[in-house]
Amino acid sequence: MKIPKRKLFLLIIFAYVAFSLYAAYNVFFSNKVISRVHRVVKKETPFVADEWNPWEDEEVEYNSALNKKRKAFKQYMARIDRSKPKRYKVQIWGKAAIGLYLWEHILEGPLNPTDKVAQWREGELQSGKVDFSFYTGPAVVQGHVPLEMNSLVLVVNGREQQKVSYSTRWLEHVQALVLSNTVSHVAVVLLGNEQCNNDWIAPHLKRNGGFVDLLFLIYDSPWVNDKDVFQWPLGVATYREFPMIRPNAQLITSNRPYLCNFLGTVYKNSSREVLMNVLKQSGLDKECLTTAREKWVPQETTESLRRYQTALAQSELTLCPVGINTECYRIYEACSYGSVPVVEDVLTPGNCAAGPSSPLRLLKAAGAPFIFVSDWRELPAILERERGISQEQKVDRRRRLLEWYSGFRQQMKERFTEVIEENFFKTV
Repeated sequence: MKIPKRKLFLLIIFAYVAFSLYAAYNVFFSNKVISRVHRVVKKETPFVADEWNPWEDEEVEYNSALNKKRKAFKQYMARIDRSKPKRYKVQIWGKAAIGLYLWEHILEGPLNPTDKVAQWREGELQSGKVDFSFYTGPAVVQGHVPLEMNSLVLVVNGREQQKVSYSTRWLEHVQALVLSNTVSHVAVVLLGNEQCNNDWIAPHLKRNGGFVDLLFLIYDSPWVNDKDVFQWPLGVATYREFPMIRPNAQLITSNRPYLCNFLGTVYKNSSREVLMNVLKQSGLDKECLTTAREKWVPQETTESLRRYQTALAQSELTLCPVGINTECYRIYEACSYGSVPVVEDVLTPGNCAAGPSSPLRLLKAAGAPFIFVSDWRELPAILERERGISQEQKVDRRRRLLEWYSGFRQQMKERFTEVIEENFFKTV
């Protein structure tokens, strides 16, 4: 039977309305029951205080154990930090040329830039428990040095009055930093007067009511007590740009054409004049490389420095007569080239310490393998013995001298570092 389209359409409308009413009734008026089969996802409900949690005890134990582990880990890390060696920071201001000997030759620290005429040079290194930083050059002026620690070493020159005045101004600047609590510990490395007249710095020492904790002093001063005043080596003439020499095989094993050398100033009525006469009268001046000048020249030319270094490198011995003081740059420069210093072991006039180990007590205490003479008339016999020494013996002696000088500088490095550590950072 064919159903009319109109009736079919009405039938569909009626069915749709009936289904809609049924669905509305179930949603709003029926008590819906969900079977266990359909209870797959349970809607989260707000936490009720008295709702029982079967895992509550386990969560408390877990959180407690976790907190204990965190605490134990913190304690472990703290023990590691305490077991690490504590490091200290010290700044060095080099306001004298001897600062370069301290930094480059003793501490063996780097300098940037490498250009020796740069206005500002700086470097850093570690020695023992101390991290040292170094500043030098004409541009290093008061109030313009980055001071990032409270421990300071000032390197100054007190050899003559003009230098003393300059050094005093720097000390006054450092004193102001101490009074403002910017700096707590101060050491001074001083190129002292050659006759040991250093009274100008005495009021600045802490033992005299000043602020300087430690003084490292060049020459055999009677002040040296190894408590707050320590003797320091003169070193090479860095102000004349004498370099750091790195020994090599040729320096050690080469056949040197000269028995000895002396290039320097010969003063009237001095032992240097006696030395030159002895060489000439004995005919030894032909076997030794000598150049004498009547007037001291503070600066070397490139050519004169080259000639001097060549003389050291080509001579078995370097003659070291006294000047105003027995200790001279020539001694250390000869050691740099493995040329044995022949040292005039005579006290010079002044207020330097006189004793069984003076002069040159620092070098003698370190076992310096030098040849000591009290009179240059002993020289011909010394040079005669040199002629009888084999090349193998000369090479062995040269090696031992270079090793000694390297060890001496290492000793000074360790001593400097230990004195700084013990006096600046000792725990009460």
